[in-house]
Amino acid sequence: MNRQQVLAAITAPGQPLEMVEMDVYGSSCRGYKNAPASLRDLFEQNLTDETFIVFDQERYTFRDIWAHSSAIGQGLVSDYGIQKGDCVAICMRNFPEWIMAFQAITSIGAIAVGMNSLWQAEEIDYGLQDSGCKLLIADQERIDLVVKAEIQLSCETLLVRGEQTTDLPRWEDLQEKFAGNLMPTAEIAPIDDAIIFFTSGSTGRPKGVVSSNLAIMSALLSWEVAITGWILLRGEAPAPPEHQPAGLLAVPLFHVTGCHAIFLMAFRNQTKLVLMRKWSPQLAAQLVEQEKISSFTAPPAMTADLIYSAQQGGHDLSSLVMVGGGGAARSPEQVRGIDAVFENAMPNTGWGMTETNAIGTAIAGGNYLERPGSSGQPAAVLDIRIVDEEDNERPKGERGEVQIRGTSMFRGYWNNPEATANSLVDGWFKTGDIGYMDEEDYLFIVDRIKDMVIRGGENIGCGEVEAALLEHPLIREAAVYSVPDQRLGEEVGATIYSEGADIDDGELREFLATRIARFKIPRYIQVSDALLPRTASEKIYKLHIKQQALAALNIGS
Repeated sequence: MNRQQVLAAITAPGQPLEMVEMDVYGSSCRGYKNAPASLRDLFEQNLTDETFIVFDQERYTFRDIWAHSSAIGQGLVSDYGIQKGDCVAICMRNFPEWIMAFQAITSIGAIAVGMNSLWQAEEIDYGLQDSGCKLLIADQERIDLVVKAEIQLSCETLLVRGEQTTDLPRWEDLQEKFAGNLMPTAEIAPIDDAIIFFTSGSTGRPKGVVSSNLAIMSALLSWEVAITGWILLRGEAPAPPEHQPAGLLAVPLFHVTGCHAIFLMAFRNQTKLVLMRKWSPQLAAQLVEQEKISSFTAPPAMTADLIYSAQQGGHDLSSLVMVGGGGAARSPEQVRGIDAVFENAMPNTGWGMTETNAIGTAIAGGNYLERPGSSGQPAAVLDIRIVDEEDNERPKGERGEVQIRGTSMFRGYWNNPEATANSLVDGWFKTGDIGYMDEEDYLFIVDRIKDMVIRGGENIGCGEVEAALLEHPLIREAAVYSVPDQRLGEEVGATIYSEGADIDDGELREFLATRIARFKIPRYIQVSDALLPRTASEKIYKLHIKQQALAALNIGS
């Protein structure tokens, strides 16, 4: 059978993954008839005594995590007055409490706001104010940042894994107070808002992406369809696993890759998740061997690190059966490296966005090895088209903007109707990526319209970095752009004009560190001795500036 026939069989009437037409925000879309109605249903339908979370010496079953989440859920309602539709922020490292908090918030009908734990204090404050959060659940590092910056947050705070001497309300105390309580009841509809995750826009501040329970569940089940399809197309069923499926969660939970593709996918698969608070290739290799990790999904920089660790030897990584990617394009060499180095692992990748709830296209195995430059074929619930500047559809093989629509799409940008309207055309989302589809509907991403740097899977809006640079009293003009980087894919570069004034490089970086997250601070800073060049329309000629900078750095584009 070909792919279309396989998908039709998997999603046919009477099948567990049966697809039907459904109304989503006034549009007819394909969806899953038997999908859990909400995230809460997903959690409650998969309560077992299998191991769920491993973190350092801590181990929790699916039932354990739900019990902890239920206590917190009751505390949110009873002590903090959180109601359906209220926003509650989570900002911390990959601790088990992140997962417990997410379960609690979404299970009482509130909206989980996943905030970037790499943000600086001002960015955290902005995210809280923008989303109107009633409560921030944060670890000691985040609280220390806010205290040091002398920022008075706009909401209450619940401290996770904090110091004993703190006067702030503590997670442990709330959990102990309501231990044994059931999760409060809540009427949650599939179309109800469930999450707000932030995405870096090409200009200005990050935008809050709002998604429903239905959108998230559509993404999760589409991955199930894709994986089932890959197995059927191979023509042979995989050997029964010797151990419980296990995933290494090394990417941040505040990204849809970590939250959706790894954390939420674990429930129906009953996958054990091993959490890493900080990336370390050596520790990752040790954990793969120790916990019999079967799947690892991460941006190319991290999979490259793991390939190198495997080549150095010292750890048995044969338990890996899937090495997935996303967030940035892999080089063909790395695709072949995964297949060569990990004896049992199938390389795979995909293309998606926060606005699509991480899905979009996917590719794996032999198809990926044959087309290492492709991002794959569209997900079952999504339609993709390639258009010109007037939104006319382009023929197969011709380049244009990639636009996408379907059931997993976001509702809109929180508190930003203008950005929402600008991003949608008759239900089609304008991704800002340039690409083409081949005759077999494989997508190839070749460029971007949006002014963005993708550094190790982190989207960095050039406009945001430029705005931070221009806050410096000596900088008159600034242009920020991507610089190719072998490990991270791209690094941040900047060219500034300071009208003759000398600016100390170290002082500038420290200045920026108080305004934007450190991963956004330019690695390369070029100083111009004149006003930055402009186009005929008087816009800063960023392409020319970037080309000049790459030539000065002796880096190819």
